[in-house]
Amino acid sequence: MADINSSAKKPAATVAEGGGMTQTGGDAAWDIIELLFFAYRDFVGDPDEVLLKYTFGRAHHRVLHFVNRNPGMKVADLLDILNITKQSLGRVLKQLVDQGFIVQKEGEQDRRQRLLYATPKGEALSHRLAQLQTERINRAFGELGPGAHEAARRFLTAMIDADNREGVLRLIARADRAKTRS
Repeated sequence: MADINSSAKKPAATVAEGGGMTQTGGDAAWDIIELLFFAYRDFVGDPDEVLLKYTFGRAHHRVLHFVNRNPGMKVADLLDILNITKQSLGRVLKQLVDQGFIVQKEGEQDRRQRLLYATPKGEALSHRLAQLQTERINRAFGELGPGAHEAARRFLTAMIDADNREGVLRLIARADRAKTRS
């Protein structure tokens, strides 16, 4: 069965008969692809060890991260950010709520809305996980020298689909402003 891409973009490379790569735009960036795989493995590895103690996984980490950074976030907005099914989110969210890491409240104007907030316990875990990742990032920036943060930010922003970049940057800026006010 063939994979179906929902995007109308033309792929940079296609799989040819026999599994080889046929390039449509130059050589594949194998080194960067593999470095991203290994960097991601190690970036999430430290938090994974902590999450195991709670029988949580990476989905729990992502949910807790975004809820903590965006207090009062709607479930619908979280679904959009994570790009997962309602069922998947429901299972993970139930565990986080049942164990006291997140609370759900109904909206003041619309009682059908479910707004999400990290509890103090959830905030503490989210900060602990972020601290582990921040230490790894800071070590890497220290090896790269001045300008590393901005270069990494530009690179990662450019990796996001162009039609999503502004929304992602607004989300980050809004969360940053909310945290500096609290």
